[in-house]
Amino acid sequence: MALMSIWYHIGKKQKDFGPVWLALSILCWAFSGLVEVTYLDGNEASYPVKEGLRSVFSLLNSLFILLALPWFKYLPKPFAGLIKNKFWPYIIGIPFVFALLPTLHKIFLGRSASAINELDVYYALLTLIFLGFVLWESFIKRRLPLLGFLAIITVLITLIAQVYKLMDNTINLLLFSAIFKTSLIMLFFALALSWVKELTETVIPETYQLKLLFRKRNKSSGTSNYEVTLKGFPGHGDRTVQLTPALHRLLKTFAERRLVTTEGWLEIKPKNFDGAKNYDINDHNELKRLMEALLNGLFGKKNWTKNKHFTPLKNTLFEMSENRERKIRLQLPKENIHIENE
Repeated sequence: MALMSIWYHIGKKQKDFGPVWLALSILCWAFSGLVEVTYLDGNEASYPVKEGLRSVFSLLNSLFILLALPWFKYLPKPFAGLIKNKFWPYIIGIPFVFALLPTLHKIFLGRSASAINELDVYYALLTLIFLGFVLWESFIKRRLPLLGFLAIITVLITLIAQVYKLMDNTINLLLFSAIFKTSLIMLFFALALSWVKELTETVIPETYQLKLLFRKRNKSSGTSNYEVTLKGFPGHGDRTVQLTPALHRLLKTFAERRLVTTEGWLEIKPKNFDGAKNYDINDHNELKRLMEALLNGLFGKKNWTKNKHFTPLKNTLFEMSENRERKIRLQLPKENIHIENE
């Protein structure tokens, strides 16, 4: 219900059904536990039904986790093309059906076969391979490495539990199942909250909310770090971005022109211009490189998109001349711009 609530308030508007599939996978564990309690004092004749129902819910749990993967924003390169493929439901659905039918056959006929008992384990192993890589990629890309390592540890514990299930070691299986199920549920919530955190942090602030602080730090080696601190992003404190000397000088020129002159315009050099006039900006590619450097420092390389990040941030920072004079200026209020003594 908690994951469904997160989906209802946030994912529903974005048409993201990932939390729904994860919630259904957890629900399968609840039904599996209910079966365990229902047949707690059952006789030997009910054992195939009990084990069969647990296998069915185990298979459904794995299926719902695999159905959730295409909705993950960050996918590891080796599996991204496969998971995003339109045939993904068939790739995971066909093995599911082949594992489910013998299990249902066992339930209705009351027979037990070791090979059939292992089918849900093999399907779970397939799920764990994909889930481990996807959880690691999701947490690392969101700059949450501790959760990434915890995800790997949890997947390893789950693998051990599957091995004990194959060995029919009931005591150790119960212990490891208690650990990995609660840990995976916790990770699913951490994943959902990291998604909410990312949505909050990647909101580009309005012009009046954003502040710039320019700073140059001299290192003992004789070199310098050129930094720009951006303040005003929600869900996070100050964000400091390191720029190359050329890009730092360009952005600082925007700021100084804004502070010193009335209008603060910088002029972009026209294409194929061979005259003697000096222009503030040689071409539009300089602005593009500046924007990309800022976005890479703010959100990580390749963790931003043109529509959601590049264009909104550019519109927040800069203003083009209405007369199409190849003029551009920093449009932040003067009181939002600070340059430390360098």
